[in-house]
Amino acid sequence: MYTKPKKMILKDILAISGEPGLFKFIAQGKNAIIIEHLETKKRSSAYGSAKVSSLEDIAIFTEKEDMPLGKVFDLIHEKENGGLAIDSKADPAKLKSWFETILPDYSKDKVYVSDMKKVAHWYNILHSLNLLVKEEAEKKEESAEEKAPAEKKKKKAAPKGKKE
Repeated sequence: MYTKPKKMILKDILAISGEPGLFKFIAQGKNAIIIEHLETKKRSSAYGSAKVSSLEDIAIFTEKEDMPLGKVFDLIHEKENGGLAIDSKADPAKLKSWFETILPDYSKDKVYVSDMKKVAHWYNILHSLNLLVKEEAEKKEESAEEKAPAEKKKKKAAPKGKKE
């Protein structure tokens, strides 16, 4: 039986400062958000004091403009031919050269090796759980869904017969 890959949007995937791995947003509580660890599937709460970042809000500094993490993941996917990225525990020199092949114009002053490790680690987590969805494909699906209801509205009623 073929199972379709689960579609996950980056805004639902969270990184929490000081916590290993990635989390899925489940619900909003009174004083905290309820999250689920993507790998262990354990649920817990993240309180207001925790620094929580959605992967959708994270961008990589480049020389021109910041590149959203989703686009960086797309570039990694293309470069690695759909395979896993470099091991996040690799030598810093190897990580730098690998990251430069992915994003040649990244800001060498602002992007640290620790950031490169996180990007590689997060990509590998999402890849292993089959949660990588190409940003362009996602946008095309959304625009197709938006057009369908609009087309229904454009249909005109049949002309009424003339009364004599």
